[in-house]
Amino acid sequence: MMDLVTSWVAAGGLAGVFALMFLENLFPPIPSEVIMPLAGFAAARGEMSLSGAILAGVLGTILGNAAWFEAARAFGTARTRALVARFGGWIGIREGDLDEAEAALRKYGPWAVFLGRMMPGIRTLISVPAGLIEMPRRVFYALTTLGTVIWVGALALLGWVLEEQYTAIEGWIDPLSKPLLALAGLVILWWVWRAWRRK
Repeated sequence: MMDLVTSWVAAGGLAGVFALMFLENLFPPIPSEVIMPLAGFAAARGEMSLSGAILAGVLGTILGNAAWFEAARAFGTARTRALVARFGGWIGIREGDLDEAEAALRKYGPWAVFLGRMMPGIRTLISVPAGLIEMPRRVFYALTTLGTVIWVGALALLGWVLEEQYTAIEGWIDPLSKPLLALAGLVILWWVWRAWRRK
């Protein structure tokens, strides 16, 4: 079963890793905590380059965050909040999520962008308040890149190490993989249902 799951990531190659990480940063249901370890796992099996997988993941993440940051800068506070209020439910983003991201930015300053790259929930949204306050682009992109390289690289390396130990743990990974995949599917369905109910 693990072979099958890994092959889904490997089938897309580096472009697939890039696309998945780009989408993960546009809307939350596609977690980097799944994508990058599987990319590392596939790299350890020779199905893609580890450095290429990390680079693709980093570039996809930065581009996804750039979309939020630049859109927020362009639209401004009132229009951005109006868009989130009207359409945010479709992609799993609430005004309260924006409030949390803004609170993190007020508490940690520009370093919230760096820390946010490694914080579930905040990771996708911290770019919005950074854009709304018109954080200097060089600061935003430098801290985004630094945090992204650390996070994406660590996840990919985790997958790489897991493959090396796979023969020792495959006896309990494979039986668990089917229920975990089923659970992941249910979580995605629940998220879609919740977004539909909000709408």
